[in-house]
Amino acid sequence: MPFDITTVPDLSEQHYRSGPVRAFKPVYLDLLPPCNQGCPTGENIQAWLYEVEQRNYKKAWEIITKDNPFPAIHGRVCYHPCEDACNRKDLDSSISIHNVERFVGDFALRENLAFAKPKKNSGKRILVIGAGPSGLSAAYHLTLLGHQVEIRDAGKEPGGMMRYGIPAYRLPREILDAEIARLADLGVTFRLNHKVSNILEEKEGGGFDAVFVAVGAHLAKRVNIPTQDAGKIVDAIQFLHHVAEGEKPLIGRRVAVYGGGNTAMDAARTAKRLGAEESVIVYRRTREQMPAHEEEADEALLEGVKIHWLRTITAFGEKGLELEMMELDENGRPQSTGKKEVISADSIILALGQESETDFLSPVPGIEFKSDGTVAVNHQMMTGYPGIFAGGDMIPAEKTVTVAMGHGKKAAKNINTWLSNSEFTPPQKHDVVHLSDLNLWYFKDLLAEQPEHKSPQERVKNFEEVVATFSEIEAHFEAARCLSCGNCFECDGCFGACPEQAVIKLGKGNRYKFDYNLCTGCRACFEQCPVHAIEMVEDVKG
Repeated sequence: MPFDITTVPDLSEQHYRSGPVRAFKPVYLDLLPPCNQGCPTGENIQAWLYEVEQRNYKKAWEIITKDNPFPAIHGRVCYHPCEDACNRKDLDSSISIHNVERFVGDFALRENLAFAKPKKNSGKRILVIGAGPSGLSAAYHLTLLGHQVEIRDAGKEPGGMMRYGIPAYRLPREILDAEIARLADLGVTFRLNHKVSNILEEKEGGGFDAVFVAVGAHLAKRVNIPTQDAGKIVDAIQFLHHVAEGEKPLIGRRVAVYGGGNTAMDAARTAKRLGAEESVIVYRRTREQMPAHEEEADEALLEGVKIHWLRTITAFGEKGLELEMMELDENGRPQSTGKKEVISADSIILALGQESETDFLSPVPGIEFKSDGTVAVNHQMMTGYPGIFAGGDMIPAEKTVTVAMGHGKKAAKNINTWLSNSEFTPPQKHDVVHLSDLNLWYFKDLLAEQPEHKSPQERVKNFEEVVATFSEIEAHFEAARCLSCGNCFECDGCFGACPEQAVIKLGKGNRYKFDYNLCTGCRACFEQCPVHAIEMVEDVKG
C-alpha cells in the first residue's frame, strides 16, 4: 500500500498542546436514575439517599422537601413506583426507598425541623379549593414562590382522603397533623368547614389572582343490588370516613366488601378491626387483574380477610348474599356462567370506585368535562377558564396520594409563570441509565432490609400502626445499597485506574476533572467506573 501523507498525525504545536492523539476522550456526565424518573413528585431520590448514607439526615430532608413537603406521610402511603423502577431489583432486590424516606420524615418530626420562610412576597393571592394531597402540595410550592395562599375545604380538618380515606393503621393521625402543621407555620391560611359552591364568586370576592381546584374523589360509585334492607348496604368511602371521625358503624359479624381496589382492601381490614368475625371481599375478576396493589392484598389476606375471585353479587336477602360465578372469555373479560352460590353476610360495603364532586364547576364558562366526569386541563393544568387550574383525583390520572402531590407541584409552577404572563418550561432531563450500563462487579449482593411488622393477631385488635419505622442502622444500610446509577459518588476508581495521572481530584463533594494534555483515551477510567458516570466521546480537534 502506498504511503498516504494524509494519515500522518498533525504534530503542530497547537495540536500537541491539546493533548495526545486519540480518537475518543472520556467526559464526566450525569444520567437520570430510574428511581428519580419513576417518582410522581419528581424527588431527587438518589441525592437524598446519598445524604442518608453519609448520615446527613437534615440535608436529606431538605432535598426531599424541595419537591415533596410530606416525607413522613409518603414513606407510609406511597406505593413507591420508584422501587418498581429501581435498577437494583434486577440485581437482588430494590432499594426500600419508601422506608428510608419514612425514617427521614420521622427524624425531621422528632427534631422539629421547619420549612424556611420565603424571602419574597409577590403580592399575588391564590385560592386552593381542597385540602387533600394535591391542594396541600400546590399551597406549599406556591407559598415558597412568594404567593399568599388560602385553602378552603368542606372538611372539619385538612388532609382530604389522607385523613378520611386512609385508615390510621397505615397513616397515624399525629403524623398527618404534624406534617400539615408545617404549612400553617409557613404562612398558608386554612378555612375549613367551608364548601365552595360558586367558584367565580369566591375568586372575585377574595381578590384571588388564580385558583387551583383539587377536591378529590369523595363520591362513591353505586350499583343496584336487589335487597330487602337497603340500610345494610354502605359505600366504602362513607364507611371509612365515619371510622376516621371516631365512629363505629354497625356492620355485623359477617361483612362482604364488593370491589377489588385498594379501598376495598382498606374497608375489609377496617371491618376486622371493628370486630367483624368474617370479612370477605367479592371481586368479579382474578387476582392478576385486580387494581389493588399486591402488597395491600397480601396484608389483607394475612389479617384473615377472605377473597372470592370471579364472583359478582346478584342479590342480598334473608338467606344471605347471592353470588354468581364468572369465567373469563378469550379477551380476559368476566362473563356470566349462571351458576349461583350463597354466603352469609350481615352487611355489604361497596368499594367500586370513586368520583369527584365537580358540579360546582359546571356553570363556569369554558370548563369541559371528560366522559368519566373528570375535568379537562391543558398542558399547564389550566381548565378552559383562564386562571382556574385543576389537579388530583378530579383530572384524568392515576388516583394516588403521590400522583396528586405531583399535580400540586406542577400546577404551582404553571400558576407562577402564568401570573407573570409567561409559560413554565420543564428543565431538560438527562438520559436514563439502565442496569446493563453499570459495571456490576463493583457491587455486592445485599438483600433489602424489611421493617418490623406487628403480628396479624395483634393488628386486628386496634388501629395502631402496623409497620415500624427503620432504625438508624437499618436506614443507613439500605441507603448504602443504592447503586448511584449514572452519577459519580467519588469512589476513586477512575483516579486509581488512570495510567497517565490524567484524573484530577477536586476535593470531597466536587468530584474530578480530566487533564486532556495527559489523557491518551485508553478507556481505563471508563471501564473502571461502576456507575457509568464517564462516557467516551469522539475527540474533535479544534
